[in-house]
Amino acid sequence: MSRPIQAFIDSSALTHNLNIVRQYAPQARIMAVLKADAYGHGLLQAARALKAADAFALLELEAAIALRDAGFCQPILLLEGFFSMKELAVFEQYRLSAVVHHDEQVLMMSASKHHRLDLFVKINTGMNRLGLAPKQLSSVIDKLTALQGVKGITLMTHFACADDPKEEENVRQQLQCFKSITQGYDYPCSLANSAAIVRYPETHAAWVRPGILLYGGSPVLDKTSLELDLKPAMTLYSTIIAVQQLKAGDRVGYGGVFKADRAMRIGIVACGYADGYPRHAPTNTPILINNQRSRILGRVSMDMLAVDLTGIDGAGLNSPAILWGDGLSVDEVALHANTVNYELLCALAPRVEKRPLQD
Repeated sequence: MSRPIQAFIDSSALTHNLNIVRQYAPQARIMAVLKADAYGHGLLQAARALKAADAFALLELEAAIALRDAGFCQPILLLEGFFSMKELAVFEQYRLSAVVHHDEQVLMMSASKHHRLDLFVKINTGMNRLGLAPKQLSSVIDKLTALQGVKGITLMTHFACADDPKEEENVRQQLQCFKSITQGYDYPCSLANSAAIVRYPETHAAWVRPGILLYGGSPVLDKTSLELDLKPAMTLYSTIIAVQQLKAGDRVGYGGVFKADRAMRIGIVACGYADGYPRHAPTNTPILINNQRSRILGRVSMDMLAVDLTGIDGAGLNSPAILWGDGLSVDEVALHANTVNYELLCALAPRVEKRPLQD
């Protein structure tokens, strides 16, 4: 590629972060979440780095098939389950597990001739997104256990507020709801997302489902990735492709939202919102230029953004720019842009080449 923007993917960081998860949940099996092209890191490269995980979870049926075709033998869970009876044949062929979260999926299983599927029965304990109502669980379990096509059952839920230390009571309520509903059932359970893995060890159960933890982003609001001993798996890299000299009063970019209060040099970096960088990132969002901390200026455009070169030794044409990653946490960039680390990683555009870090 002639355009300099690239995403470098560090496989060793993914492996390191998986080991951190094992330290937090040593008794649980780990289901590594690979949805959204492994949070923008590349499905197969991430899966290879995370091959020691006990299972994988994602949403896209095509991605699950790609993992099987690449030789991965672990259980693979589709987090939204199946959408039609036709898909059940594919689930059976590729030995895929499915989340069951509404009655129609139970009816499809009842009407299907396909057998030996592992099911994760999802219960809505308060997030009100996916999941059976608590009062439905008993009848659904009765229906599923009567089917020859059901190989195994795991009970699961998802926490809405485990990332926020101010919402501990909400997590406790969801956990208590899950426990009271599932009391008397001798099935394995899966509750903990990344935030619960870190903050609530009592939720670990048989399976944990780490996502952002694996990719080096902090899943909680009150601890940084550095404090959690995580390593960034993606470094979004580009270079300065132009330099401009501003006079006091000159404005920068669309809308002229940044106005220079003195003479200054700025650089133009080949990265914009069409690459996945957030358009709403404001002036002063951090960036590294020549491995020195700087800031973006003005409005991010489709293909470029402006940066302050004041005090940056040796900065000029072709100087390296790190948008996030090694030396600059994606968590910090997300905080300035009033979004979350998940969005930045997942929004990486297909036109940005992903390369293994060792290259």
